[in-house]
Amino acid sequence: MRRQLQPRRALAFPYGYRYRLDNQDEVNQHYVADEEEEAEEARVMMVPDLEEEEEEEEEKEEEEKDQPTINTWWWKLQIVNEYLWDLEKRMSLARTGVTLVIYFFFYASLAAVINLCMYTLFLTICPYMLTITEMVKPPGVMIRPFTHSLNFNFNVSEPDTWQHYVINLNDFLQGYNDSLQKEINVDCTPGQYFIQDGNEDEDKKACQFKRSFLKNCSGLGPAFGYFTGQRCILLKMNRMVGICPELGNPVKVSCKVQRGNENNIQSISYYPESASFDLRYYPYYSKLIHVNYTSMLAAMHFTDVVKNAVPVQCQLKGKGIINDGINNCFVGKVIFTLNIET
Repeated sequence: MRRQLQPRRALAFPYGYRYRLDNQDEVNQHYVADEEEEAEEARVMMVPDLEEEEEEEEEKEEEEKDQPTINTWWWKLQIVNEYLWDLEKRMSLARTGVTLVIYFFFYASLAAVINLCMYTLFLTICPYMLTITEMVKPPGVMIRPFTHSLNFNFNVSEPDTWQHYVINLNDFLQGYNDSLQKEINVDCTPGQYFIQDGNEDEDKKACQFKRSFLKNCSGLGPAFGYFTGQRCILLKMNRMVGICPELGNPVKVSCKVQRGNENNIQSISYYPESASFDLRYYPYYSKLIHVNYTSMLAAMHFTDVVKNAVPVQCQLKGKGIINDGINNCFVGKVIFTLNIET
């Protein structure tokens, strides 16, 4: 026989146990409801707070816009002042007084040691010893009147274009006036070295170089030839301490056209007539003891220049003289341009 299936019955719970479950469900429902209410209240309370903060920020921005901008330099100055002297901390340079005193004595002692070393070094140096600048053997030359570009441009019929050259030459030759040279220097024998013996610290005498030696280019007569277009150029050789021309032959000056037709310059007169620096002005004993020494001059008088804008080169010639260097255009030679209009 087929077994008959009995329907299953629900589990039977005690009455008290079911009551406890129902009460727990109610408690859970009440707890969830309370949490939802609290979250809603917090959300409601946060919204006004955020709105208040936004309103405060907008008010601050409006106030900042209304206020004038702060001067940046003044603010930086205040920072510097506080760094130099802080009243609250009573510190200077971010250091206390004791630290500053230590720094002061340290650097003062360091400076004293350096000065003592330098003083001791200078005591060992003879003031009459030749320096590097005074030992330069190749002589340098320069011309007068002074011009920045070494271009002499003027119009004979317009005195304003050449008057400044005349003034410059007159000012330069004031130290060569005959009366002054007779007063401070001695008359020496031409063609002989003026060698002076004695102690190294003894003052040396200097030979006269009178302005009248330059004759037509002395400026004592016409205005150095500029008003006729026959201009004078003075050449000065730099001093060389203790140097004498070799073999007793004086250094001479020679001028010519640097490039182009040599016939553009028809005639040049030299003063002194020998176109040389006489031996009586050698040797030179340094500026310290040869106080009244007057540098030698040579004058070139361009009496006949055919063409305008003529480049001229004047060279020193003598034994041991370097005049062909390419690195320095003023060693043993000088180049200038004559551009004269009539």
